[in-house]
Amino acid sequence: MIALETQRRQGVALITDVRRPYGVTLAFTERQQGVSKGAFTSLNLGGACGDAPEAVRENRSRVLSALDAHACADNLINPHQVHGDKILVVRTSAADELAAVRVECVQGADAIVCCAENVPVLLCFADCVPVILAAPKGFAVVHSGWRGTLLRIASKAVHVLTAETGANVEDLLAYIGPHIGPREYEVSQEVIDRFTREFGSGIVAPDAGGRHLDLGAAVRICLTEAGVLAENIAEVTESTAAHTDRFFSYRAEQGQCGRHGAVAVKLRS
Repeated sequence: MIALETQRRQGVALITDVRRPYGVTLAFTERQQGVSKGAFTSLNLGGACGDAPEAVRENRSRVLSALDAHACADNLINPHQVHGDKILVVRTSAADELAAVRVECVQGADAIVCCAENVPVLLCFADCVPVILAAPKGFAVVHSGWRGTLLRIASKAVHVLTAETGANVEDLLAYIGPHIGPREYEVSQEVIDRFTREFGSGIVAPDAGGRHLDLGAAVRICLTEAGVLAENIAEVTESTAAHTDRFFSYRAEQGQCGRHGAVAVKLRS
């Protein structure tokens, strides 16, 4: 079994696997101990939600420093997320390759598979499901909203990561970060119907009403059907919408909010 725990490093709250599996430093951030103001208070990592760019840069710097990754901050990869299933691959930390990947990032992607050392990867969230995958020779960071979940982006990321690294899928470790819980996540009947056709009725929360979707459960199905062992999956169970003191929630905050992050890096030893 793998586990996540909350640590405070340099004042920054990080939900992490302290073992640094396969040499991967990984974390899901919370919203405290940053410099952003107003609706973005305070550790907003999202650069496209209206916050001051200098505040976002400082917040990202604090997170990377807390992860001992400040020295490679210039290599940071942070794609424009578009709720799709495009996956980009980073194979080396060479400047020309990172530049090429960043061009693709601007066009949009919702998962990054990284086989390079000293390349931090950050994706941003405010209710959607973050997933970090760790393998012996690489990692992936995945953004799985309801559209991406229907497209099974987490499954596709598993397949790309194993293909790129040569890892056995049974060796992969998967971490599901903070996301909106079913009690707060009421959706349309059309969305419920699409999910039940794809994943079965178990992803509808029985104790929260007929149109409350358990998005985390659907992502877990994506992972296990791709071959990830159930005992190799850890999940943050607190709902972002129910804990806006700790996390940003697009739904609970009516769209006026920052973004917490899922970040991973394999530091060169």
